[in-house]
Amino acid sequence: MRSPAFLAALALSAAVLPGASRASDVFPLAAGATVTGADSLEADGRVPDYLKAVAAVNPDQAASLAHLTKTVLFGGTLPPPLKLAMGLKVADLTGARYAGAHFQRLAKAAPTSPADRERVALAVGFAALLTRDAVGATDEDFARLRTKFNDAQLVELTMTTCFLNYFTRLTAGLGVTPEPWLATTRPQLPAQSAPYAPARVTLASDDELRMGVLVQERFGKPGPNNSLGVGIPNSVRAMLRVPDFYEAWMGGWSPRPNAPAPLVPRTILLQVSLAVSKVNACRYCTVHQIVGLRKQGVEIGKLLSLEKSDDALTSEEKAAVTFARKLSKSPGALTE
Repeated sequence: MRSPAFLAALALSAAVLPGASRASDVFPLAAGATVTGADSLEADGRVPDYLKAVAAVNPDQAASLAHLTKTVLFGGTLPPPLKLAMGLKVADLTGARYAGAHFQRLAKAAPTSPADRERVALAVGFAALLTRDAVGATDEDFARLRTKFNDAQLVELTMTTCFLNYFTRLTAGLGVTPEPWLATTRPQLPAQSAPYAPARVTLASDDELRMGVLVQERFGKPGPNNSLGVGIPNSVRAMLRVPDFYEAWMGGWSPRPNAPAPLVPRTILLQVSLAVSKVNACRYCTVHQIVGLRKQGVEIGKLLSLEKSDDALTSEEKAAVTFARKLSKSPGALTE
C-alpha cells in the first residue's frame, strides 16, 4: 500500500543512498525528480526539495505526497486560505522553518476573505490546540466549532491539522531548507474542488457514497490490504466524511507493478508508530500498533516490557524510535 506511513521511515534509510546533491549531510536529493501534472503546486519544472528527497527513495511516493499536499490544502470543502492559516500556526508552533516558508508563500497568493475571519480564528485555534496536545480537545471546544462548521467540516479540520503536523515533521526529518525561488515566484493555485457551505446538516455526497462502497470492498474480506483484521476501522469511518482527503491520504490501496519494496522492515515502522502514538497519548492508535506488532510475531512479553524502557528493542528499532520521538516532540530542534 502506498501510504504516508511509509514516508515516516524515509530519513532512517537515507544515509546509505547515493545522491548528486544534498539538502544536508544526511539526506540525498533526486536532482531530476518530476511530479505529474500540477500536483506540486509549481510550474516551469520547479520541484520542491522535500519531493526531491522523497523521490530519491521512491518516485511513486513523491507523486503520492504531492497529490496529498494539493488535496488537503485545496480539496475538501473548506477554503484554502483557512487551511493555510492553520499551516502557518502549526509551522510556528513546531519551529518548522521550511514548511512555514511554503505556507507563507501560498497564503500570500490566497488571501483570507474578511467574511471568513471568524471561521479562520476558530480553525487556527483548533489546530494550535491539537498540535500542543493531540487529545486535548474538549466537548466545549467542539461545541464552539459547531457554531460555524458541520460534522464533515470538523473531520476536515482535524485531518488538515493531522497533515500539517505530519508535513512539518516530515520536512524537518528530511533536513531540507527553503528554496531560493520561494521569494521570487508565484505558485500555481488550483481551483477549489467543492464549494464552501456554512455550517448545517451534512448531506452524504456522491463521492462519499462511492468511497463507502470501495471501503466495504477493501475491508470486508481478508487480504494484504486488511492486515489488522478488524473490519472497517473507526478512523476510516470518520475520514470518509471527506472522501478526497481519505483517498489521497491512503495514496492508493495496492502497490503498483514493479514498485520498489519498502526499505525499512514493517516491524520497525510499527515500532515507530507505537512510539509516536504514545508520545501523543493516543490510546486508539497505540492499540492498533500493538495489534499490528502482534501480527508481525512480536511477543507479548516484549510489548509489555516497552511500557518501562526501550531495553527490549534491537539497536535498529531503538535508533528509529529515538528519532521518531524527537521528531514528534520538537521537530525544529533536529540537528545533523
